[in-house]
Amino acid sequence: MTQDRTCEEWTKLVETVAKLRGPDGCPWDRQQTHESLRKYAIEETYEVVEAIETGDPVKIEDELGDMLLQVLLHAQIASECGQFDIAGVCKGIREKLQRRHPHVFADTQISGVEDVLTNWDKIKHTEPGYEDRKSLL
Repeated sequence: MTQDRTCEEWTKLVETVAKLRGPDGCPWDRQQTHESLRKYAIEETYEVVEAIETGDPVKIEDELGDMLLQVLLHAQIASECGQFDIAGVCKGIREKLQRRHPHVFADTQISGVEDVLTNWDKIKHTEPGYEDRKSLL
């Protein structure tokens, strides 16, 4: 897929979600909140895992789309409340990935996967909110 096509499809998708939540959109989508969507975030995550277990790329692609919809719905709701938008979500994860991969985006030297994991964990625990946080998994 070319970068132009990716940008075009991304824009169409973001616009579609905004229309669903808009005044002439879908009543169900318009009434959703972060809280009402929690169960779907969990459900879609499990469905992605199930699709991966089948090894079927068509199913994986479909379920990843459903998971992405959850992200977009939450970002749209937040945007409507003046909290953040999908651009901020994209910027935040891009900056996090760049910060946590200094062996790619800076001058840190590594000798393998173990170094990557060690560095990731060290960096993560210096970030606000992660100092004493433990994984639920």
